[in-house]
Amino acid sequence: MEEYTREPCPWRIVDDCGGAFTMGIIGGGIFQAIKGFRNSPQGVQHRMKGSFFAIRTRAPQLGGSFAVWGGLFSMIDCSMVKIRGKEDPWNSITSGAMTGAILAARNGPVAMVGSAAMGGILLALIEGAGILLTRFASSQFVNGPPIPEDSSQLSTPSPFGSYQQYQ
Repeated sequence: MEEYTREPCPWRIVDDCGGAFTMGIIGGGIFQAIKGFRNSPQGVQHRMKGSFFAIRTRAPQLGGSFAVWGGLFSMIDCSMVKIRGKEDPWNSITSGAMTGAILAARNGPVAMVGSAAMGGILLALIEGAGILLTRFASSQFVNGPPIPEDSSQLSTPSPFGSYQQYQ
């Protein structure tokens, strides 16, 4: 099962790391803007300052955390592709579980197992949704009836005889 839309493995790691960082910065910036606005003193000026301060201090940390997760996931995914010799959803599910376990290693084996289970389940849900979406989208483009090879069956006799406007 080849996936032609993705970069080859060494560049995929950089691409996924950058994409995850961007997603973390944007999502974290929006979330922190709302949080900073709500937790600031009354007054529009104070709330705007609080919102910008929260974005400036916390969004880069969230972006970095997302980047670490995305880079580690991609490294494990590329390793799985190289070891197994094929690219399928099991690589992503395994990579999600291993990434969760590695990132929770400082908290002990119980946390590693819990994070691995959550990472594997999350990636299994994402992969399953992708497969269902692909099958649903491809079922809309079902081929019509085959065209017969005998050209006499294709057209009805014309009242103008064998005159053809376009050749």
